[in-house]
Amino acid sequence: MSAGLAAMGLVALPDTARALTKARARTLIDQVVSDINRVIASGQSLSRMIVDFERIFARYADVSIIARSTLGADANRLSGAQMRAYTDAFRSYISRKYGKRFNEFVGGRIEVKDVREVKSWHEVRSMVYLRGESPFEVSFLVSDRSGQDLFFDMVIEGISLRLSERTEIGAMLDRRNGDIGALITDLKKAG
Repeated sequence: MSAGLAAMGLVALPDTARALTKARARTLIDQVVSDINRVIASGQSLSRMIVDFERIFARYADVSIIARSTLGADANRLSGAQMRAYTDAFRSYISRKYGKRFNEFVGGRIEVKDVREVKSWHEVRSMVYLRGESPFEVSFLVSDRSGQDLFFDMVIEGISLRLSERTEIGAMLDRRNGDIGALITDLKKAG
């Protein structure tokens, strides 16, 4: 069989042959957790940890999907340039907001526990162990719909990052009477 025919055969494989598996979802989140644990144990300043967290978020999260979903229907009225500017501002905002909590994690750790398939995505459950506190669960929702294995939500003790940020972003946009430019400026300062 020629290389061209073999390549055509691979292209013709059903989607399930290339679909996200439990093992791939776990591998992704194992890497996320490893990177986060490395930052926590680094002894760096908080500002440096936030920069590292933004890199982790940009690398492993489907930031475009998360950012778009936090705008809800308002995302449909944005130009491509506005959506890119919003996504960039949102990524930095989330990194600052959640990265500031890294000080609480110093001396702690995150452990991946299990994976389950849910519809067209996978939930990877982990436990967070902090000094002097009861462990709590953080789940990562992983999909390959963007063409890469990425997480599209984090559920912290039952609270979805996407849904809680949608409420927060909606309130910020309301305060600016729907002005997306003003929202982007606010996001650059918030967190």
